[in-house]
Amino acid sequence: MKLTKKNIFLLFVFFPFCGLMAQEGLPIYSDYLTDNYYLIHPSMAGVANCNKARLTVRQQWMDQENAPSLQTFSVNGRVGDSQSAIGAIVYNDQNGYHSQNGAYLTYAHHLMFSRNTIDLNMLSFGLSAGIIQYKLDETAFIEFDPIIAGIEQSATELNVDFGFSYHFINFYAHATIKNLLKNEGVNINAQGVTFNNLTNYLFSAGNVFSKFGSDWSYEPSVLFSYKAATNESFMDFNFKVYRSFDFGRLYAGISYRRSFDGADYTDGNSISSQKLQYFTPLVGVEYNNFMFAYTYSYQSNSIVLDNGGYHQLTLGFNFGCRREKYDCECPSVN
Repeated sequence: MKLTKKNIFLLFVFFPFCGLMAQEGLPIYSDYLTDNYYLIHPSMAGVANCNKARLTVRQQWMDQENAPSLQTFSVNGRVGDSQSAIGAIVYNDQNGYHSQNGAYLTYAHHLMFSRNTIDLNMLSFGLSAGIIQYKLDETAFIEFDPIIAGIEQSATELNVDFGFSYHFINFYAHATIKNLLKNEGVNINAQGVTFNNLTNYLFSAGNVFSKFGSDWSYEPSVLFSYKAATNESFMDFNFKVYRSFDFGRLYAGISYRRSFDGADYTDGNSISSQKLQYFTPLVGVEYNNFMFAYTYSYQSNSIVLDNGGYHQLTLGFNFGCRREKYDCECPSVN
């Protein structure tokens, strides 16, 4: 069901006030599947044999004014030949009258337990510190509510993410706690809308399967997210296929996101409930030191703002590459 113009107007009026309580810094979409787990797991900084720079642009509901959009730029890599790594992320997230800008700096350390340079057995730890500025543009609100100040209000917070990753041959697992600092009592407007206790727990795991000597490999994976303040949770079920060539690699995949929390809505004379569902196909190519990926997310629900999907492009460049050390099907590392 597509929303009416009246409902769209009300949604964009009131959504920013609700959104301030749910925003937790950099949003978690499916861009991590386009060779960028570092966006959600700080322990992935410097894991690969190449330093990585990635630019992503995401646009939702192309035919809606002030529709959500996100731009991110990230870079990460090893510090020389050491087991330490650093990284940085900057982003801009726009959603109706609400927006946020942020920057993170990351330090990661990688402990090797391999018997030699062929077998991959690595435990990684990562810590990110970020500054986030939240803004709420009320300049247009005075047209229908004279009580509102009608100014652009803002608030800034500092927060910390911590996590670890474990790689064993073709298997990997990650766990991250985002927004460790509670920041109790931070207000962004006189109506008392606050954002606090934005702690988010992320767990993900996967394995890459391939026959000996084959150019094809297959990677099933899952991701689970839980927000402590609102008890919201969702899970991603992902599957990717890789094909290796002399010039690099092609891959394609599908991701299905399902929320465990429902929302009630009126369907005629009855009350119905729905849970958020996303289907996200993705394709990507790695050509020498360059990469390009595209994802398209489609919301499969009865009540949606627009029937259009969410488009995202990712451009990447690898530099300072070292030779591939490990005899494994491990795209994030080799």
